Amino acid sequence: MPATPRSPLRVAVLGCGVVGTEVVRLLTTQADDLAARVGTRLELVGIAVRDATIPRDAVVDPSLLTTDADGLVEKADVVVELMGGIEPARALLLKAIAAGASVVTANKALLAQDGPTLYAAADEAGVDLYFEAAVAGAIPIVRPVRESLAGDTVKRVLGIVNGTTNYVLDKMASEGLDLDQAVKEAQALGYAEADPTADVEGFDAAAKAAILASLAFHTRVSLDDVDRQGIAGISADDVLWASRTGYVIKLLAIAERGSSDGAAGVQVRVHPALVPSGHPLAGVRGAYNAVFVEAEAAGELMFYGRGAGGQPTASAVLGDVVSVARHRVLGGRGPVESRYAELPVLPADAARTRYQVRLDVADRPGVLAQVAAVLADHDVSIETVRQSALESSEVAHLVITTHAAPEHAQRSTIEAIERLDVVQRVVSVLRVEGS
Repeated sequence: MPATPRSPLRVAVLGCGVVGTEVVRLLTTQADDLAARVGTRLELVGIAVRDATIPRDAVVDPSLLTTDADGLVEKADVVVELMGGIEPARALLLKAIAAGASVVTANKALLAQDGPTLYAAADEAGVDLYFEAAVAGAIPIVRPVRESLAGDTVKRVLGIVNGTTNYVLDKMASEGLDLDQAVKEAQALGYAEADPTADVEGFDAAAKAAILASLAFHTRVSLDDVDRQGIAGISADDVLWASRTGYVIKLLAIAERGSSDGAAGVQVRVHPALVPSGHPLAGVRGAYNAVFVEAEAAGELMFYGRGAGGQPTASAVLGDVVSVARHRVLGGRGPVESRYAELPVLPADAARTRYQVRLDVADRPGVLAQVAAVLADHDVSIETVRQSALESSEVAHLVITTHAAPEHAQRSTIEAIERLDVVQRVVSVLRVEGS
């Protein structure tokens, strides 16, 4: 006898911007393939928007548009949240979960700020909460860390997780643009928002770092736990000197195991860093992302791909939709929050880092010895020194790269160097990673 047809699963989409439109396109144009993969059809029952009168892509059926998001989530089996922001997204997701719907979201800001509330609600309701698209666009990184490496011990996660800043820094390096010019070009191409603060100041990358750290180390890490520095202070001169000394500047998200005063914990930070030109991350161009994961048994793994844009993000969203839909058809659930380790989040000063410091100093004998003495006094050793004369015969430019030392020692060293009479100014201070 033929199998009894299953009832379609009702899918609601919250938000119809660039990503939302592409999700609707895939749900519509690939309906037959998705049905075969899931085991039943996915029926798009509505698209919640703020204004249903705005002209939209032809793939969006106007009859599906609604401004009643609350009513929409109550009649869905799967809710896809692509609105962004904290509210009303949080309230709508909690309402959907309470009504028994599984949830797929790309909302990294919400997950980084209040993910535990959503995890707890989904666990209590017995439904899935998936969020692959919240980190690094199309790159499958959440599922490998959360599931594939569940039997391993992750030691470090290092990566480029913001396509906009990577595009900006790449343009500064390849075309000699200053920061403002490169940002404007990114805005013209749709990589950066009209207000680029979330990208340029590192908030977007910090939210993703918090999510990855939480998954990798089975510990709750929030956005407030991330030591954050954006690229607003990076100049064309910084990029030029990076190239001269064999490096490329990248905005990195770093989460790693460490210790402070003998206590084990995790340290999470986002900042621009010098990456050796031969390192794989140095070759990540344009709006692409790449994430390194270092685990005890698996060793080093690298995930690379498009980190921004409607289609790549929609691909990740649909992957999650298929997963949660299969669970509803066949039974079972995806992974729940794992926070058994409850490791403390260590302060920024607990990290061990390398620095490259550029100084304008008096061009006379004994100056380098004075600077070196300050580093020695703070137990920071020198790896390399480069000196070049400036236009003025009385001023020299020093480029000092240090060996790894505690962050607090590096910072104290810079403060002491600034106080030296022979130092005219500290031009730039950048961390060195990936070597």
